[in-house]
Amino acid sequence: MPAKDDHKSLCYRFDHLVRYLTLNRESDVDRRQFFAAGAAGASVLACWGGVWHVTRKPETATKPWATAGQSSGEIRLDSFRWAILAPNPHNRQPWLIRLVDDKSALLYCDLNKRLPQTDPFDRQTVIGFGTFIELARIAAAELGYRMAMTPFPEGEPQLRLDERPVARLEFFADAAVEKDPLFPMIARRRSNKAVYDTSRPVPPNVLYAVRTPDGASNDPSLLRQIREIAVASMLLEMDLERTHRESVDLMRIGRAAIDQNPDGIAIQGPMAEMLATAGLLDKAALADPASSAFQSGKAIMIESHNSASAILWIKTPGNSRADQLEAGRRYVRANLEATARGIAMHPMSQSLQEYPEMAAQYRVIHDTLGAAAGERIQMLARIGYAEPSGPAPRWPLTKHIIA
Repeated sequence: MPAKDDHKSLCYRFDHLVRYLTLNRESDVDRRQFFAAGAAGASVLACWGGVWHVTRKPETATKPWATAGQSSGEIRLDSFRWAILAPNPHNRQPWLIRLVDDKSALLYCDLNKRLPQTDPFDRQTVIGFGTFIELARIAAAELGYRMAMTPFPEGEPQLRLDERPVARLEFFADAAVEKDPLFPMIARRRSNKAVYDTSRPVPPNVLYAVRTPDGASNDPSLLRQIREIAVASMLLEMDLERTHRESVDLMRIGRAAIDQNPDGIAIQGPMAEMLATAGLLDKAALADPASSAFQSGKAIMIESHNSASAILWIKTPGNSRADQLEAGRRYVRANLEATARGIAMHPMSQSLQEYPEMAAQYRVIHDTLGAAAGERIQMLARIGYAEPSGPAPRWPLTKHIIA
């Protein structure tokens, strides 16, 4: 046991570890930071009467990243093993797949995987289908197939998604199909939520390569404005109980919880296991605005949003469902381009959400990025240099197939 006089110091160091932990929603707690703080963590657990709980990483939750290249001899399934690695809001993975005839598939939305509080019109969910479809197309081309996509073959659902298919995909053997140079990046792609290294600016040539057709910038004046908007919007979402609760309800804390439900927001690594075992990390604490975990998490989220070395955004001429699918396609390609150049990327699109409390920030971000009447900013992301992060948990492909 530590000396009684050391109690406040140890608890202060424990609070710092909680601040670090709450940031890492998709990736492991950084091993170097964990071991650097290990002695303090062990003492804190002793102080609280806890037990050091050493665990492995989740055993099954990240297997789809390792098995994506395994062939079944069925082109659709082989393509979809890569597609399920696509980025998507809150890592909900809402994709349902029905194989039809001998060359087609219909994509549906798992309506239980939507985000009604922060995505009330399912716009972000549709963008997540766009990322999936683009990765499926890239993978099919790598295997010598051309993939044709028909969006919403039975009509575009408004205002919410319904039981109609999001897309029909058809696969045709084509010896002339051009392979996409971004294919090798699919398995390496991440959504890196870490604090970025602001001492390393993104070089203009790299920024030019990563940019979307709509824009990217490292202009200091614009960056200041975007950071202010992004931070204000993030704080609004955290301080609004119903929107923050939506995120907390989807948090999976520790290896067992992540393996059991490999979607949502993963909080993992030795420190997460240690704190959860000690009863110091649970959903109640993360949801409580008065808790140390909540306040520390807010502080480090501010730090991460303010660490953007550059930004990129995606704008569409309107806001149709087809526009949203196209935004997903552009976003994942930008993410793959960034991966190829060693650049980290992370969405910070709270200001683009459509619930009433966000309306003022929504107007400001559209004005700041010069969206004309009728145009829609679909995605906003920060880019920069950061320590590598691990792969996000994924359900296996079998969970997405409709029998």
